[in-house]
Amino acid sequence: MKNKTVGFAVCGSFCTFGKVLEQLQNLKSAGFEIIPIMSYNAYNTDTRFGTAISFIEKMENITGNQVISSLVDAEPIGPRKMLDLLIVAPCTGNTLAKLAAGIADTPVTLAVKSQLRNARPVLIGISTNDGLCAAAANIGTLLTRKNYYFIPYRQDDCINKPTSLVADFSLLLPCVNAALSEQQLQPILR
Repeated sequence: MKNKTVGFAVCGSFCTFGKVLEQLQNLKSAGFEIIPIMSYNAYNTDTRFGTAISFIEKMENITGNQVISSLVDAEPIGPRKMLDLLIVAPCTGNTLAKLAAGIADTPVTLAVKSQLRNARPVLIGISTNDGLCAAAANIGTLLTRKNYYFIPYRQDDCINKPTSLVADFSLLLPCVNAALSEQQLQPILR
């Protein structure tokens, strides 16, 4: 996909960050230009999965671009038509709720709002422990909105976390191609 630019927005589902780095590399190898974007929590929080600065450095090294981490830097995405596609993966329950309600108070949510102003696609990769309870209504809301597409998802651990959902990150590249063609990869539930 030469000459296509994708934004890759990361929220605070820290356990998926290893998969994010793998998918960034896959997108880069496929010829995409990638603009990394991070939520405030993802950008500033050290966890048992690693330090924030380490993850930021890895994202910037793979993409060759500086992470967008502020509202000021996210706002021009729409007016400048910077992205052909915006990926939000992992997309937490908190971010799902904000998107469903039209709230744009983080770099990620403002990037989505800015992208949608031009009717350009947004690809969501769910990662939330409340996907089959509190976040279910928000997923349903976004499924009905134009220009939103989803990476197919499944229950994360139906025994120990029965309401948890996670995107199948291995399907990211086919989903990117589908969303760029205004198609939803099916089946959405795996």
